[in-house]
Amino acid sequence: MKKFGKIMGVIILCLVAIIGGYAMYLQATYYRIADHQSLVVKNPQKRELMAGKSYTATTYNVGFGAYNQRYSFFMDTGETKDGHHTRGKYGTAVSKQAEIQSTNYALKVIKKQHPDFALFQEIDTNSTRSFHVNQVQRAKQLFPNLASTFALNFHSGYLAVPLNNPHGKVRSGLLTLTGYQIKNAERRQYPVSSHFIEKFVDLDRAFVVLTLPVNNGHKLILINSHMSAYDKGGKMRAAQLKLLTHVMKVARAKGDYVIVGGDFNHALGSKIMTHFKTNQKIPTWVSKLDNRDLPAGFEIVRADNYWTTPTVRGTDTPYYPGKTYTTVVDGFIVSDNVKAKAHNIQTNFKETDHNPVKLTFQLIP
Repeated sequence: MKKFGKIMGVIILCLVAIIGGYAMYLQATYYRIADHQSLVVKNPQKRELMAGKSYTATTYNVGFGAYNQRYSFFMDTGETKDGHHTRGKYGTAVSKQAEIQSTNYALKVIKKQHPDFALFQEIDTNSTRSFHVNQVQRAKQLFPNLASTFALNFHSGYLAVPLNNPHGKVRSGLLTLTGYQIKNAERRQYPVSSHFIEKFVDLDRAFVVLTLPVNNGHKLILINSHMSAYDKGGKMRAAQLKLLTHVMKVARAKGDYVIVGGDFNHALGSKIMTHFKTNQKIPTWVSKLDNRDLPAGFEIVRADNYWTTPTVRGTDTPYYPGKTYTTVVDGFIVSDNVKAKAHNIQTNFKETDHNPVKLTFQLIP
């Protein structure tokens, strides 16, 4: 018994040393990106926007190329209406082949739309979870004639969870492509949790502010945004929305046009939270955002198929139509000097956990 006790003591000490050493590693590799970071515009364009002309923009969270219909994510949990608890399985894409297939599919979906502006979220450059497939590079190769800006939205040291399929090192962010002149590109830092565990898995939420000249002397302020998802109680998302709306108001006060696109991680309206058929309860990651939460002079552009085509699915289980929780969290917000309509593009979540959204708009002269 003494010998057994000594062996157990050594094992416990080793485990404590490993866990302590790993916690030190995470803390040592942790850093926040400074706010107001200037971004490089690659392959810059010269064309200037024209007031009164019709343009299109798309927004698409490509889910780091992992989320085909069979995929579930280890951080997502849920509960069915009869009380059964669910949790996702994987920390990385299933395979490199599956990663490439999903990435190529998502990019080609947008290519078919021929957008003047393409906004992507959760698109990786060099991450364990996506088998180091450079999705940003692939997007640029598919759109060789467009200007591009990229900003980190999530970076981390090696995340050793789940133990059987570690999420690993992450380098992911926001990519914006356009065929028009960008005068300035800036990365704005969203507030995120400083909790010891949460801060390592919610790095480094941001939105990108692009300034594009318009032929009438005004500017289009185009914002690509991806808010936090794992924020129980919505405290961080409320702080993030406060910063975002402040930037929107300042731009509109100058007489500029404002368009915000992206993954808001809020159901875009209270009724849409429970609209689509499901056998699950509303997940804890869903908050509500509607026009009452926005400053005067701004509105969410409701898609023409808003009630029939969700833009996100729960990933605590594989996708089961009519059972998996779905809602609308992706889309666009515009200022009152922008005339716009939107359409949710139906992909049936074939290779991502989101459906893209297409905006058609005019800058009112």
